[in-house]
Amino acid sequence: MAPLKVGDSFPDGIKFEWVPITDSDPTNCGRPQEYNASKEWAGKKVVLFSVPGAFTPGCQARHLPPYIEKIGQFKNKGVDVVAVIASNDSWVMNAWGKVNGVKGDDILFLSDTKTFFAKNHGWEAGMGDRNGRWAMVFDNGKVVYAENETIPGEVSVSGAEAVLSKL
Repeated sequence: MAPLKVGDSFPDGIKFEWVPITDSDPTNCGRPQEYNASKEWAGKKVVLFSVPGAFTPGCQARHLPPYIEKIGQFKNKGVDVVAVIASNDSWVMNAWGKVNGVKGDDILFLSDTKTFFAKNHGWEAGMGDRNGRWAMVFDNGKVVYAENETIPGEVSVSGAEAVLSKL
């Protein structure tokens, strides 16, 4: 399938796996749960960004931190949900959020291992079963921003600043 583009509707039946962040200990983790994005994001403004992998150099150093630092700015612009996906399992995604100081559901750390959202609706990284580095914004079920990084390791159109500038 081609990636979603501006004007497309958020697909039905999109589910991720996740372990909600309920404490700060990365070695303490709950059970994976289904996260029904199609249901949870209906009627909301959502920023979804994708990374090739949790704890990888570019994702850890340059992609995730600005989203954490600017979460208040996203909320001030009417964003209801900020979520990151990667092909890592839900325990790794949970630990990644905790290690970076995320509390509760400020940013959702979702696993894209079961639905293959990146393969069917986003961009793959071209490195096996890894997600690409990209960002999308959905507003009331419609794609209003969708950009993919074309240079490996670069964080420009998918970064927090670029997405904020389009809200």
